[in-house]
Amino acid sequence: MLYIVPTPIGNLQDITLRALETLKSADVVLCEDTRRTQILLSHFGISKPTARYNENDPHSITRCVELLKNGKTAALVSDCGTPCISDPGWRLVKQAVAAGIKVSSLPGPSAVACALAGAGITGGAFTFLGFLPRKPGKAAKLIANAYALSVPVVLYESPYRVIKMLELIAKTLGEDTPLIVARELSKVYEEWLRGRVKELIQQFRTRSKMQGEFVLIIDRPAAEAEKEDEPNPYF
Repeated sequence: MLYIVPTPIGNLQDITLRALETLKSADVVLCEDTRRTQILLSHFGISKPTARYNENDPHSITRCVELLKNGKTAALVSDCGTPCISDPGWRLVKQAVAAGIKVSSLPGPSAVACALAGAGITGGAFTFLGFLPRKPGKAAKLIANAYALSVPVVLYESPYRVIKMLELIAKTLGEDTPLIVARELSKVYEEWLRGRVKELIQQFRTRSKMQGEFVLIIDRPAAEAEKEDEPNPYF
């Protein structure tokens, strides 16, 4: 049995009761980083064997699948948030399903859901791109194609590359493109910024240090957003 267990994206109080019970009952906890997971387990007084799961190592995936085939119950976690969503895990899940192993996915913390809920821009469709490729050409193409769908576009970025990503968005979609930036979600220094992409670039350039992972929400122009607010004739 393989359980996919979301863990807090920053605030440890966000862990669910079901996640704690699953971690306590598992035979082994499969981790992106055993050191970070051990901090979480120790905080909640959970003593369980941990094993590193390496998404890019076929031997690591095979070892994990063999554990499951031998009747072990495993809890799959990433460093934070929901495994498989811009985090390692999907290859293991795919092979476990192919091997006839039961997989159960628990609901829980997710930065994309948290950011969209607090953005106040839409309760409907959106496009989630996660972390984009490092090559600017590929990243720009993904952004342009997603934005052409006329729904908000959500992506993740590190503090080391966020200014370059904002510059790429400005170059691809225009400097006046509306944007919402959420940083350090659920943590003490949680921050929300809203404005045109050129304004946010100027603001970030004045900062001496950037910290925390970023969620960027590329919004639509005001004229398009107003249409979304019109009464739905089907309700």
